[in-house]
Amino acid sequence: MADALLIVDDDPDVLQAIGDYFERLGYDVFRETSGEAAVAACSSQRPDAVLLDLRLPGMDGLQVLEVLRRHDLAVLLLTAHGDIATAVRAMQLGAENFLTKPVDMPLLAAAVARALEKVHLRRHNALLVSQLTPPAAEDVLGVSRPMRDLARQLTMLANSERSTVLLTGESGTGKGWVARLIHRLSKRRDAPFVDVNCAGLSATFLDSELFGHEKGAFTDARELKQGLFEVAHQGSLLLDEIAELAPELQPKVLKAIEEKSFRRLGGTREIRVDVRLIAATNRDVGEAVRQGRFRDDLYYRLNVVPLHLPPLRERAREDRLALLRKLLVELKAELPQGPSEFTSEALERLLSYAWPGNIREMRNVLERALIVSRGVERIGPEHLPPELSARAAPPPVQAGASLAEMERHHIERTLRRHGGNRTRAAVELGISRATLINKIRTYALDV
Repeated sequence: MADALLIVDDDPDVLQAIGDYFERLGYDVFRETSGEAAVAACSSQRPDAVLLDLRLPGMDGLQVLEVLRRHDLAVLLLTAHGDIATAVRAMQLGAENFLTKPVDMPLLAAAVARALEKVHLRRHNALLVSQLTPPAAEDVLGVSRPMRDLARQLTMLANSERSTVLLTGESGTGKGWVARLIHRLSKRRDAPFVDVNCAGLSATFLDSELFGHEKGAFTDARELKQGLFEVAHQGSLLLDEIAELAPELQPKVLKAIEEKSFRRLGGTREIRVDVRLIAATNRDVGEAVRQGRFRDDLYYRLNVVPLHLPPLRERAREDRLALLRKLLVELKAELPQGPSEFTSEALERLLSYAWPGNIREMRNVLERALIVSRGVERIGPEHLPPELSARAAPPPVQAGASLAEMERHHIERTLRRHGGNRTRAAVELGISRATLINKIRTYALDV
């Protein structure tokens, strides 16, 4: 597979010249003219290396470099205005090289090749480490009894490496992450893990993505293409948002699961594959079956081993605390200048927030907090977004408080933990919803 190279320069002539040169060397080349476009391209195209001009409209090269340091790639800076201070700063931000224009093309190609060698070695070492020491599910899902039970189920699923798995749960609860963990804990860990989102793609395009196509199968099919079922051979394939799978593709997916074979789009030959299928959805697939939008036989075949991931608002306080600490450690590796701790007030607001966006929202909030709190010792409420920083945490119960005061405090904390949801709070408190509403009125709670 060819290495992918992203070239970023606001001069179209430079883009054309350098791009053409590297295409002749066999690279897959992408071109962008601004820093903002480069950041977006790194997320969508996933290049292995970036040739980055220092002076760009909008974000300059150093600002782009600071963002790209979170990606596993090599960045080489090109500039017509080189100076020692800028070069030192670029190296501190993780640049592999700093070259001035006009640059000798063979010299540039050699620099890119050396940088890519480091990238490949780093990725290979990371893969070896992950394969030698796969994480224990019990160590990463949570510390409460329900989450540990879920972790044990996940471990058993990984060992039953031929069983189809259906992951359910709200958006952002970590279904994709759990699917990867199942793969890493299974005997298939040395083979590919491939994922595809079934939502937002036309049936023809998704058919081509999953099963590939023969040359000439449709107007733009200029060459044969392997599908993701083939790419994932002996590994795992995640079909995310499975409830959105086009009706005309459902029989083909069912056949691939049951018979472990399929035909490419426009093909006649049966292709056999050995793939462990994992499906994920935030929808009620059973309801889609009842409405006639999803085949019941496919649903029953996918639902061999269901695994439900609860939203953060339904997880125990200790699970949310463990997750906050885990995410903070992960993000600190990417943003080392941020603080390593929370103030008690900030931590209380983070723990009592309902997190409607679940883990994805929590990670984004922490990443923002680390960025805006650089230079201080601890993350405080002022570093949190408005929906959290404006929340007044309930005052602690004072020693000698009356039973009514303790009850009021306990009800208020429970309501805040569930984002004001009366039904869920009543279930945790062990009282009816009507009783809870009466107590809210009695204590004049504004939650």
